[in-house]
Parts: sequence; C-alpha cells; structure tokens
Amino acid sequence: MHFLLYLLIFISFTDLFAQLPITSTYAQSLSAATGFIGFIVGAYSLTNLFSNVFAGHFIDSKGPKKVMIVGFLLNGIILFLYSVVTSPVQLLFVRFLNGITAGVITPAAFTYITLYNKDKNSGKTMAYAGAAVGLAAICGPAFSGIISSKAGPEVVFVTLAAFMILGGLLTLILKPLHKKQKIVEKIDSSLIDYLPLFKNKGLIVSFVGALSLAASQGVLAYMLPLKVTSLQMEDHISGMLMSIFGIVAILIFVLPTNRIYDRYQSHNILAIGLLFVALSQTFSSLVGSLPLLIISMCIYGVGFAFIFPSMSALISEHSTTNTRGKAFGLFYGFFSLGSFLGSSITGMFSLSPDQGFVSIAIFLIIISILIYVMVRKSNVNHAK
Repeated sequence: MHFLLYLLIFISFTDLFAQLPITSTYAQSLSAATGFIGFIVGAYSLTNLFSNVFAGHFIDSKGPKKVMIVGFLLNGIILFLYSVVTSPVQLLFVRFLNGITAGVITPAAFTYITLYNKDKNSGKTMAYAGAAVGLAAICGPAFSGIISSKAGPEVVFVTLAAFMILGGLLTLILKPLHKKQKIVEKIDSSLIDYLPLFKNKGLIVSFVGALSLAASQGVLAYMLPLKVTSLQMEDHISGMLMSIFGIVAILIFVLPTNRIYDRYQSHNILAIGLLFVALSQTFSSLVGSLPLLIISMCIYGVGFAFIFPSMSALISEHSTTNTRGKAFGLFYGFFSLGSFLGSSITGMFSLSPDQGFVSIAIFLIIISILIYVMVRKSNVNHAK
C-alpha cells in the first residue's frame, strides 16, 4: 500500500515536472510574445491555486480517494488537449483547465498518506513522499526534454495523459479511509472554516515556505530553458539540468540523512533550505557553462530536499484529522500561487534569465530571515 501511495504521488507530480522544460519553448513555437509566454507558464498555477483550496473542503467531506480518482481522470483528458492546440490563446486556455484538474490530486494524495500513517514519523514519511516527488523531478524533465526533441512536445502531452488515466485506475485499489459524509455546508461556510488555520503559526510557516519554493521553481521553469538557449546549448540540456536537482534531493530523502527530518525542528530545516535555493539561483545568474550549471542544480537539490518534507511535516503536525484536507489544500494553494507569481512577474517585467535568478534569490533570503524572526517570537513547535 505504501508503494502504491508513493507511486501515485510520483504520477501526480510527473505532470508538473515534465512540462517545466517544454512549456515556454512550446508557447514560443506557437508565436507567443515574451510577456505572454510568462503568463502561459503561470496560468497553470493560477487555476491550480483555486482548485487546491476548494479541493480541501471535498477531501475532508468525501474522502481523499474519490477526489484523487476524479482528478486523475479529468486531468488525463485535459492533457490530451495540449497536443491539438494551434495558437497561444488556445494553449493558455488548456493551461487554465490543466491547473484546475491537477490541483485536486496532490492535496488529496498527501492527505491520504498522512491519515493512512496516522502521523507516525511524519518527517520520515514526508521524506519518502519527497523521494517520489524527487523521482518525478528526475524522470519528468528528462523524459519530456528527450521525447520533445525527438518526436515533438505533442507526444509528451499524450503520454502524460495516459499516465494520468493509469493513476486514476490505480487509485481504485486504495481502501477508503472513512465513510462518505454528507456535505450540508454551503460554499461560503466552507471558506469560513479555513480561517482558523491562519491562526496557527506552524501552518503559516509552511504556507510561506510553499509560496517561496514554488516561486523559485516558477522562475526556474521560465528562465532556465531560456538561459540554456541563450548559451547556444541543445534544448534537452534544460531537462537534464532540472533532473539533476531531483537526483540530489532523492538521495538525501532515502539515505540515512532522512533522519534529520525527525531529529531537528522542521521550521529550522525549512529556513536553511531556502538559503540553499537562494545560493543556487544566485550562482545560476553568474555562470555560463554547463559544468557550473550542474553544480548550481546540485545546490538547488539540497535546498529542495530540506524544504519539501519540512513543509509537509509542519502541515501534518499542526492540523487535525478533520482539517488535514483543508490544510493541504491551502498548502498547495500557496504553492500554486508562488509558481504563478514567479513566472508571471518575471515575464511581466521582461527580465533576462540572470535578472530573474537574482530577483528570486533576494526574495528567498528575505523570507528565510522572516521565518527565523517568526520562530524566535513564538514557539512554533507547540502552536497546535
């Protein structure tokens, strides 16, 4: 059962990571303007934000299994549409739909795994879940980069659609965690139910961390392929570079190093991870050769490995069984918001790749300091 859960998490994140190295260049091939490319890249995350949040309500009431099944199947249908678009506007519309359908899967999957494990060793559990994410970060960009260069991006999207359908079928094997509950609340009252979560300092730290990491990934998704192109490297290099940070992260997740997640305070690991990512982005802006870009992605991988399980563990530690779905929904909502802002703002200001990397690095350093100050003023570990 654990293997199946991690496999489903892998499949759900493959959609995101496989699109990273090809979305901006695919939009470019459809004659999209530079600023519009940034909006296309970020459109997925914009609608992802709303579906993340609203998914939390239905996860808590219907159970995560049913939400996962619907999400996987609908997302498979939408991903197929990428292969038939012929204009930037059509691509933008499909990205919007993709964000809506994909946004319900991940919070449902993480809610299921934390409830299934009953919060035992939450740090290590999230490290293994992070390994599944890291594996998707390795396989997704490498797969899409190679297949896109050989057969075209359309083949990548059709294959991803098949993966999503497979994910929906595999989810049928999972056992329900609790009986279906009737939804008697109106949508307005469900929104009010989210408000108490913002009074929990541990959850706030996790939400801020999610927004920050996602913003850096949004910039990476937009700027790295363009930097690779500007250095006159082949297109598949950007996919390879994105896979490298996944390799480093997954090693930290599965080796004895994963003990740090249950040994040290999650918010401290999170803050240190943000500094590593800031260092990586700064380094990326300064270098101009493939070996140095590889080093930069290795540093990024260390930061990602520190951040992701720590954020997820904070959600598990500072939410109850009845609010877990909403907490993860908000968590991935902030993740989606960060991805949208990261790519859209850099596109809006027409920043060069190097300017984009430096800007996000400064932002991450500021956030890391703010988390440190917040933790010093209140004991986050006992913010239940």
